[in-house]
Amino acid sequence: MKPVCLWLSLPGLMRLLVLLACCLPGPAAWAQAAEAQRQVLVMLQLPRTQDRPAAGDASSDADAEGRQSRRQLAQALARTHALEMRSEWPMPLAGLDCFVMRLPDGDPRSSAEVARAVGEDHRVAWAQPVGLYRAQGSEQEPLYAAQPAAQQWHLAELHRLATGRGVRVAVVDSGVQADHPDLAGQVVFSQNFVDDRPLIAEGHGTAVAGIIAARADNGAGIAGIAPQARLLALRACWQAAPDQTLCTGLGLAKALYAALQQGVHVINLSLGGPDDRLLALLLDQALARGTLVVTALSGPGDPFPASHPGVLVVGSAPPLPAGAVLAPGRDVPSTAPGGGWSLVSGSSFAAAHASGLLALVRELDGARGAPTLKTALVTAAQGRIDGCATLARLVQTRGPACSPLGRMPR
Repeated sequence: MKPVCLWLSLPGLMRLLVLLACCLPGPAAWAQAAEAQRQVLVMLQLPRTQDRPAAGDASSDADAEGRQSRRQLAQALARTHALEMRSEWPMPLAGLDCFVMRLPDGDPRSSAEVARAVGEDHRVAWAQPVGLYRAQGSEQEPLYAAQPAAQQWHLAELHRLATGRGVRVAVVDSGVQADHPDLAGQVVFSQNFVDDRPLIAEGHGTAVAGIIAARADNGAGIAGIAPQARLLALRACWQAAPDQTLCTGLGLAKALYAALQQGVHVINLSLGGPDDRLLALLLDQALARGTLVVTALSGPGDPFPASHPGVLVVGSAPPLPAGAVLAPGRDVPSTAPGGGWSLVSGSSFAAAHASGLLALVRELDGARGAPTLKTALVTAAQGRIDGCATLARLVQTRGPACSPLGRMPR
């Protein structure tokens, strides 16, 4: 089974929730999934930047009054539409205040129905339901002796040119085991957007993190594509079963916003699902700042964020849609919770390879500004990324660095 992260629109939620009732490990995980189905996000527009008082300005009282006014409007909207106010999430970088509201228990309405009604109010920027997201994890297998990238991308030769030093990569995924032997010291920031409990190690996120930035100097395990890059482990998903990881749209949005605040250079999003207005806005904010965004290729019914302009779409096997690229993503050994390693397969992990390579590109190209995806990667037949040619083009004055691209298995 190939792991692909996806989120479901509301028509598919009920089928999924019925299935989850049979496979979730406990009532807490079930409660999280059920709670997402009852939430609505209400967006209120902030004044334009030039109209807002600066911090410490004499007119900062007016800004406080504006926040209070938006809070009162949100409370009035909640009363009008018989919703429960749950929390407020200011997003000044996006020019919005987001208010999380909930349908009361027993309310027969759907969150999509309520969001449409709230969004018709002219004072509301927009409203949307909180979707439920799902990631399928691969079966655990013994560690293979060789990493695909070691042969296909000549990884040791790449590391003589760049290691990702000074590059910050956001892993928006399930929990990452920061004290894993291959990840110790690699995670510089972590935050949990799923719940208030302590961060835990989970399979999908830990495997993605290892492929990107596992240590290359400890004599054990694997070497990440960018072993000196630094990771931001942003937990927006949780492991509901050994081969299933779930996320909510709200958790993903909060993780993306944190990535913006932290000034990351690369964002890895192994996700796929329906269009989402808030996530699209945050992706635009990231791309406008020169952040490289990588996502996994998913099925035809789950176009977003692969359909979003400016995002790099990565698959693990041909054929590919126009504009997508291929990276190693089959039988890949990577870090696993508990301090071990396991074999993983799927486009989620092909995306992690591309994120690591872009960290190397960013290190080499950083002095000239942020690279663009149109010029960052060199590809060969069928869209296969040529890691050596990609870096050799950036350091052409030093002469050829690696041998030609090895053949990738179909």
